[in-house]
Amino acid sequence: MYCRPIFNKLFERLKGPRKFIQVLVGPRQVGKTTLSHQLANALTFETIYASADGLSLGEDQWIGQQWERARLKAKQSGRVLLILDEIQKIHQWSEIIKRYWDEDTASSTPIEVMLLGSSALLLQQGLTESLAGRIELTNITHWSFQECRDAFGWDIDQYIYFGGYPGSAELINDEARWGKYIRDSLITTSVSKDVLMMARIQKPALLKRVFELGCMYSGQILSFQKMLGQLQDAGNASTISHYLDLLSGAGLITGIQKYASEAVRQKASSPKLQVLNTALISANDTFGFRAMRENPEAWGRQVESSVGAHLINSSLCATHNIEIFYWRDGNYEVDFVLRNGQQLLLIEVKSTRRQTSLPGISAFIKGFGHHRSLLVGAQGIPLQEFLLMKVEDLF
Repeated sequence: MYCRPIFNKLFERLKGPRKFIQVLVGPRQVGKTTLSHQLANALTFETIYASADGLSLGEDQWIGQQWERARLKAKQSGRVLLILDEIQKIHQWSEIIKRYWDEDTASSTPIEVMLLGSSALLLQQGLTESLAGRIELTNITHWSFQECRDAFGWDIDQYIYFGGYPGSAELINDEARWGKYIRDSLITTSVSKDVLMMARIQKPALLKRVFELGCMYSGQILSFQKMLGQLQDAGNASTISHYLDLLSGAGLITGIQKYASEAVRQKASSPKLQVLNTALISANDTFGFRAMRENPEAWGRQVESSVGAHLINSSLCATHNIEIFYWRDGNYEVDFVLRNGQQLLLIEVKSTRRQTSLPGISAFIKGFGHHRSLLVGAQGIPLQEFLLMKVEDLF
């Protein structure tokens, strides 16, 4: 079975001295549970796996029951790994975990702990300061092109269209079945479960429409006022912005902010909508793989969305805090502006092979000074080569 590259890092952490609670967080269906089972099989000590997925929300005794199982196992056989999946479903889980972890630290009970959560925002809501210094957080993101190529033998066009949910890989030769799987098993579940658990949603139908709008206009800059014009029963701009934040926390779509020298201006800008997995576009399109590939405009949007998703997902795993923006002034635009500390990197994406001018980059440099720039596609870095790079390696 294919093991994701993060496997080796987590394996080394778990087999070493007991130091931290390992917390794995990421969207649904990106392989967190599979990864935890692979780690359990590779380790030489006993493992206990339990999931809160089937529990009623807030069954506080569940963690204690699983922990006592681990303590009994540790007495019998020594070191134990306790894996708790969908931990965010337990009310005040972090306080409970802290109590047991500190007790075992004081008594030198050899229990390693790995926590899995489906959504960054859901996990953060339960993650209080009580676990400060006790956890090591790892983002498990959507699959990269390299992972899909190595695991499934996909070429670049397949990755750009089908997006890389591992559970759907064997279905891509039956596009109707593949699309139904993405819609029913991923989109509906994520929106109806993860997002609705994060906050009280007064207008669930509007939340769904915001998601659909984000997929439809991925790669495009759309003001909240224009979004309101596209939606029925829209409420106000702050509601739309809040729903977009929740969808981002669930690993579905996000809004990239405009680069500006002042943070206040960045937050006030119109967002550039961006899916975090291009399968979310393809599963609802009217083209199909071959027809989209032969439509330059539609394929160009898909390519740019694929690059944007790669940059954001890769930045979540980077050791440095790399921020992703766009920039536009009048008719001039730069697709992506990356910031790593004081360094800026400008990226333009072109899906054709024709030589092209880059007036947006020239205008940005005129306004903000000279900075490094990259062209992806056309006569720049080949798209396939770029999607094999980590974002931190660009600096």
